[in-house]
Amino acid sequence: MDYKKNYEEWLQNPYFDEATKKELESIRENENEIKERFYMDLEFGTAGLRGIIGAGTNRMNVYTVRKATQGLANYICKQGMEEKGVAIAYDSRRMSTEFAEEAALCLAANGIKAYIFETLRPTPELSFAVRELHCAAGINITASHNPPEYNGYKVYWEDGAQITPPHDSGIMSEVKAVTDYSTVKTMTVEQAKEKGLYQVIGTEIDDKYMEELKKQVIHWDSIKEVGKELKIVYTPLHGTGNLPVRRILKEIGFEQVYVVPQQELPDGEFPTVSYPNPEAEEAFQLGLSLAKEKDADLVLATDPDADRLGVYVKDTRSGQYIPLTGNMSGCLLADYEIGQRKEKNGSVPSDGALIKTIVTSNMAAAIAKYYGVQLIEVLTGFKFIGQKILGFEQSGKGEYLFGFEESYGCLIGTHARDKDAIVATMALCEAAAYYKTKGMTLWDAMIELYERYGYYKDGVKAIGLSGIEGLEKIQAIMSTLRENTPKEVAGYKVLAARDYKLDTIKNLTTGEVTATGLPNSNVLYYELSDQAWLCVRPSGTEPKIKFYFGIVGESLEDADKKAADFSNAIQEMVDQLM
Repeated sequence: MDYKKNYEEWLQNPYFDEATKKELESIRENENEIKERFYMDLEFGTAGLRGIIGAGTNRMNVYTVRKATQGLANYICKQGMEEKGVAIAYDSRRMSTEFAEEAALCLAANGIKAYIFETLRPTPELSFAVRELHCAAGINITASHNPPEYNGYKVYWEDGAQITPPHDSGIMSEVKAVTDYSTVKTMTVEQAKEKGLYQVIGTEIDDKYMEELKKQVIHWDSIKEVGKELKIVYTPLHGTGNLPVRRILKEIGFEQVYVVPQQELPDGEFPTVSYPNPEAEEAFQLGLSLAKEKDADLVLATDPDADRLGVYVKDTRSGQYIPLTGNMSGCLLADYEIGQRKEKNGSVPSDGALIKTIVTSNMAAAIAKYYGVQLIEVLTGFKFIGQKILGFEQSGKGEYLFGFEESYGCLIGTHARDKDAIVATMALCEAAAYYKTKGMTLWDAMIELYERYGYYKDGVKAIGLSGIEGLEKIQAIMSTLRENTPKEVAGYKVLAARDYKLDTIKNLTTGEVTATGLPNSNVLYYELSDQAWLCVRPSGTEPKIKFYFGIVGESLEDADKKAADFSNAIQEMVDQLM
């Protein structure tokens, strides 16, 4: 792509507004910046768009949003689903409101009704709304936990999950086919409303969503017994979680919920954190300070679009607040949800399933075995868990019990088909109440899990490599590992190598090669001795390459040491590959 030619085209074409041209004029002397903005089109991937906000073909702006929406509209029309409409939600980020409006007006101009939320809403509620309104698709304007300069555009299909084959490739092709920005359709809000193609939604969907969440409560008795005394500190990290989280906790009976005041209100600048990620220690600094002041039992944080939940729990013996990784909180909830439903009903469904991604803790397999349910592994991305739920419904075989991934995302129930931090918050507080009636904390419950299943410790090392050169380095690392399978990693022998791009699993002892059985993906996975493993993949949402790993220790201390050693070994591996 001729980036200089594209740059000049945007400056000269009357289609682009004056503010855009002024921004582009300001970088005229910055060759590298021009190249970064125009060397390619912002890629519409399997989940949609995500990028830095700004003018240019490789940036998030009203024009790239319109182009993506035109491609989506073309695909919906070709599927004969234009009468079903599209639901649209957005978060607190810069330009989220504007991007949502542009998407709605492009859809309306193509004869497709847009149901747009009146104000910001969490991702799982968008997934719920798609299903509740029987829409053809959904659009969510969010960049999740990325830094403030980013925004994104996620596409959902009629089942409420993010797009999967064949719709993902079909939509991507339609978006790619839109080469002239000036051919993209749009209209005014007044015109769209006059034609009945623009409907604002809000309270009615909120109420129905809340009722669905309440159906997932198992132990109302425990909440009634200790809900008034359990102390909960919560932060929405300037995002969408504040109102729905406070509402659901209040309505089911938790009275001592303290919201971090500095992080309560929506703010796309995320002024109290460098980036709003509940995986990051800094995201909890203000929450932990408030927790110590209130003597809270647990500290919770949701990311800006409220699909992921971070957790700290109090250990009453030491008085310390201990962080739970996504694997830990996921396993804690999986065991609680499946175990308590079995306790309540006397059994679990014979075709019940616990679903996890390939980079999620293998403790999940031990939990599934303990309760006699099926464990299903899918590729990274919660949409693949949603796809399995849809498959259960269509075939009439299989019952979804719980699904989660290591990046702090899980789903309880099937009201939505994406990660839901609102229902996860509700369930974790319920679990805390249940264990409190047994004289236990959530940390006590976690220790009990380790003692029952083994001391699993999992981690991820993400290497940031931005820009054109970074992308090339990421691809080079993947190619080198693909062509040269290591014999050992961090002192563990490599027993088998999975290549999801080639759909192969090679047993390094026997040489036998079998299929992975999962869709094509640029992912490498190494099964190691002593139940350890390593998985390498480029991030689908950030300019990073990620190394996921897991080990099993003899004790908490042993597991911590082995994990630290493994992480150091990964860094050495990366240094050699670079």
